[in-house]
Amino acid sequence: MKPSASPLTTAEIAALALSLAHLGSGPQANAARHGLRHAFEHLDLDDDVVAATLTTLTAPLPDEVADRARTIASCITSRLVIRLHYRDVSGRVTVRDVDPVTCMVHRQHWYLVGMCRMRRAIRAFRFDRIIAAEQTFLPARPHRPEGFLPFQGKRAA
Repeated sequence: MKPSASPLTTAEIAALALSLAHLGSGPQANAARHGLRHAFEHLDLDDDVVAATLTTLTAPLPDEVADRARTIASCITSRLVIRLHYRDVSGRVTVRDVDPVTCMVHRQHWYLVGMCRMRRAIRAFRFDRIIAAEQTFLPARPHRPEGFLPFQGKRAA
C-alpha cells in the first residue's frame, strides 16, 4: 500500500520556490517549475490570491533580481547576515543588516522575511525593492521560519 503524502508546509514551499527562482528559463528550471506546480495540485486554484501566488512562484525572475535571490538564498543556507540596500515604498534608500529567515511569495511579489537589525523587528523586504544584497561574514541569529510565515495553522498542544 502506498503511504499517503502530506502536503508541503509553507516553509518547504518557500525553500523550494527560492531554489527555483534564480535558475533562469533553461530545461532544468522549466522541469523544476513544472514539479512545483504539481506539488500545488491539492490547492483550490479558484482562489485568486493562491492562483496569482502560484503564477509568481513558477515564473523565472528577471536576471538582476535572480542575482539578488542567489545571494539571499546563500545567506539563508549559510546562516549569515545579509546587508540590503533597500528602497522603501516612499523611495527612501536605507542600508539594513538582516538575519534572513526565509522567503515567501504573495500574489505578484517575492519577499525576504527576516529580523531587521536596524528596526529590531521582523520585516518583509520585497525583492523588487532590494537595490543590492551583500553577504556578510556575521553569523545570523537563528529564527524558525514557521513563526514568520502567514497562513500557518496552529498546532494543537
